[in-house]
Amino acid sequence: MATSATRWSLVVSAATDRALRQFLAGQGRGRKGELSRFVEEAVQARILELSVQQAKEQNVGQTPAVIQSAIEEALRWARQS
Repeated sequence: MATSATRWSLVVSAATDRALRQFLAGQGRGRKGELSRFVEEAVQARILELSVQQAKEQNVGQTPAVIQSAIEEALRWARQS
């Protein structure tokens, strides 16, 4: 988890809470902080999934050459920074 944290107040169903806590305990992750770590990992994974989906939708109809060129340009920019 990041060094700086923000507290969230979430509401989930009792069934979801029970299932997640049982899952974590079954994985040997029943200690303090494991619920927060799981939620953070899940949120990060979902953001990545949605970002990939969005990028794919924005690139529909583009040729592989155009996409590859954009990737190479972005990499050059990132390496210069």
